[in-house]
Amino acid sequence: MTAFWAEPDFDAHEQVTLVHDRSSGLTAIIAVHSTHLGPAAGGTRFWHYNDPAGAMRDCLRLSRGMSYKNAMAGLPMGGGKAVILADEQRIKTPEMLAAFGDAVEALGGRYVTAEDVGISEADMVAVSRRTAHVSGLPVEGAGRAGGDPGPFTAHGIYLGIKAAVRHKLGKDSVAGIHLAVQGTGSVGGGVARLLARDGAKLTLADINAERAAALATELGGVAVASDAIMATPCDVFSPNALGAILDDAGIAALDCAIVAGGANNQLAQAQHGAALSARGILYAPDYVINAGGIISVATEYLARRDRRQVEVAEVRALIEQIPGRLETIWQESAASGVSAAVVADRMAQRLIGRG
Repeated sequence: MTAFWAEPDFDAHEQVTLVHDRSSGLTAIIAVHSTHLGPAAGGTRFWHYNDPAGAMRDCLRLSRGMSYKNAMAGLPMGGGKAVILADEQRIKTPEMLAAFGDAVEALGGRYVTAEDVGISEADMVAVSRRTAHVSGLPVEGAGRAGGDPGPFTAHGIYLGIKAAVRHKLGKDSVAGIHLAVQGTGSVGGGVARLLARDGAKLTLADINAERAAALATELGGVAVASDAIMATPCDVFSPNALGAILDDAGIAALDCAIVAGGANNQLAQAQHGAALSARGILYAPDYVINAGGIISVATEYLARRDRRQVEVAEVRALIEQIPGRLETIWQESAASGVSAAVVADRMAQRLIGRG
């Protein structure tokens, strides 16, 4: 693995920790990008990487994205991320989760973790037995916020898509709007259900073809192969799977007016934001539109630290600010001629003291 400070995605990260626990078999990376605004918050990803260097690149990029995401969401939190390197069988044991919890605890509160790809609410409960610096935990009582952040992420993306349709297409409703949704898991599936409720036309795809087909049947949509979704003629392409899909070939294949979805790090390289803009495609910066989940877990964590409980209504009120932030970015982009991706990055960098 290349030294992390030599990686192109190393961005003056405050701390990068490689964790290896021989007895449990845990290998993990925890990257703290910035604590300028508060403890570095970001989920833990459990994923099999063909190359360990890929895990490091992922962690560095995701942690930087969390700094930007938390800052743009107005949260008193910095940015961090963790990846647990899974084997090919993706075996996850209680011992591994315990060792990971110990690693988080050893950072003394500089990093706060939660669910991400491959990590469940039950996993976070296991981690919480070893550290208090964890969120996304189950809650009791109607109306209380907490637990799986996926539905909150989906709600924010849904609101952001509606804002994009209003800005680009001049329509106040997604009824009859054609959306191509890539990824039908917790977040993508949640977004699709909210859009279907409003009468949107849906084309769905997932690496798990059976899951996409089942959701298409449920919602009255159409399922296509995962390698065909980006070229689907539509109004909105909504990426909700893994990142770095918007590269030269991916952008050239797009046949849409808007890109708005929940996947992290959608742009393969910084210049691809300008490439979207050059094609006249409105882009919703991923870390702005998909902030609903971190808004939920950060609010939950801060409330628990202050020994109070937080209501769902409080979290939803914060999530409902996402469309306004996107509109501000798009207006500045139009006025300056600078891509929405660059406008958002500059805003976020100023907020974390690096602008």
